[in-house]
Amino acid sequence: MLDKSGAEAAIYRAAYAAFTYYPEKHLDEPGYTVIEDLDWCLEPLAVLPEAVREPLRGWMQEVITNPAADRQGLIRAIRGFADA
Repeated sequence: MLDKSGAEAAIYRAAYAAFTYYPEKHLDEPGYTVIEDLDWCLEPLAVLPEAVREPLRGWMQEVITNPAADRQGLIRAIRGFADA
C-alpha cells in the first residue's frame, strides 16, 4: 500500500517536472531525457506493483510533456492508491 506522503511526493514531482519541461530542454541540458524525470517522479511509487506503475508512467509522461493533459485525473488516481 502507498502511504499519503509517497502519493504527495509523486504528485509534487510530476508537477515540478511538468512545470520545468519544454520541448527543447534536451538542447539546453545535453543528455536530458524525459525518462529521467519519469524515473524520479515514480520513485515514491516503488511500493506499487509494476502492473500499476506502468500505466501511471505513460500518463505521467503525458502530463509532463503535454500542457493540455488531464492532470486532475492523474492526481486522483495517485491519491486513490494511498486511500486504498
